[in-house]
Amino acid sequence: MSIVMPHLPTGKSAAFIPNKRSNPASKQDWLAQLLASADIHLNGNRAWDIHIKHPQLLKRLLSQGGLGLGESYMDGWWDCQAIDLMLERAIRARLHEQLLTPRAWWEGLKDSVRPHAETHPGRIVGRMHYEVGNSVYQAMFDPEMTHSCAYWVEGAQTLEEAQQAKLEMICRKLQLRPGMRVLDIGCGWGSFMRYAAKRYGVTVLGLTSSAAQLQLGQELSRSLPVQFELTDYRQFNLDGKSHFDRVVSIGMFEQLGQSNFSAFFQTAKRCLKDDGWMVLQTQGKTQQQGLLDDWDEKYIHPQSPMPKLDELTQAIEAHFVVEDVHNFGADHDLTLQHWHQRFERAWPQLRRSNDERFYRLWRFHLLSTAASFRTRQKQIWQLVLSPKGMHKVFRRTY
Repeated sequence: MSIVMPHLPTGKSAAFIPNKRSNPASKQDWLAQLLASADIHLNGNRAWDIHIKHPQLLKRLLSQGGLGLGESYMDGWWDCQAIDLMLERAIRARLHEQLLTPRAWWEGLKDSVRPHAETHPGRIVGRMHYEVGNSVYQAMFDPEMTHSCAYWVEGAQTLEEAQQAKLEMICRKLQLRPGMRVLDIGCGWGSFMRYAAKRYGVTVLGLTSSAAQLQLGQELSRSLPVQFELTDYRQFNLDGKSHFDRVVSIGMFEQLGQSNFSAFFQTAKRCLKDDGWMVLQTQGKTQQQGLLDDWDEKYIHPQSPMPKLDELTQAIEAHFVVEDVHNFGADHDLTLQHWHQRFERAWPQLRRSNDERFYRLWRFHLLSTAASFRTRQKQIWQLVLSPKGMHKVFRRTY
């Protein structure tokens, strides 16, 4: 097991770090100065200003860093009208380097080596993505239930238009033709499967680890040549006798964890014809340690920190040739904003079966993630992969 050691704050900006012996006034002054360096005010009147609701907030931030920031919001210890704008300023000003105090570093280290609960071998470890009921996602997503970054091409005005543009782009990268067989690893509710079957005349088999997704996906896909299979992708087609013209995986890979990268690409390769190719869409990160990495890995992607691009390509190149890399991470900012707006509108109905802490967790997740993509700490990559290398240059046809 490898452990990434975050850097402790150094230099002039970290000359004073309050501790439990510091008086409350000095702690408040330190926090106010730290936030002011990012143009964030305590108890100010702008949308991105923080309003403190609990006297122990600063102590918690010093003890837990970014994890404490997220959890204290979930607990109602502070409020902010526009969390994404506040975090955008905090990230750009690199405030996370100041919150990596020795205590916060130690708390993060303990969490990284603490044993995690065992997961069923057929499950993907993305807790938030697979243990939340369909009703939350139905409130947020487009009618086809597309659970990944939309593609905001020129002319796209609505979430539905942008998601269709993304699905069309993938189909064109795959260069689908009628009669082809396509495998979708981590198919979700089947939005790509239905789009490809309707528009391009292909048959699609989708693998999912979620019974709830399978049930709703089947209901949405009646009368179409698509099939869902509830299975562990690692155990699918072990004998390699079933071959597909194309393979696609959209928005699942970032939930696997590095220990499963090789198994994922082994599955994809044994299912793909020698002259076929694959489109992989995944999230990733651009730096080693971000402000909310600890919170994200505890609540959203447990045991599965997002890969950097070099880590991703290193894992790929043991199995495939990388033919094309396309980065459209900035588009996920707008996608998340649309999801958040729909979630807020639906909350009066959703609150009948969810408590206030769930609401605050989900709101923090959507808006903090939007800030991460806006500041390019996180990215969305689409890669075209071939088993042995194409005989000519892959050219995008969109």
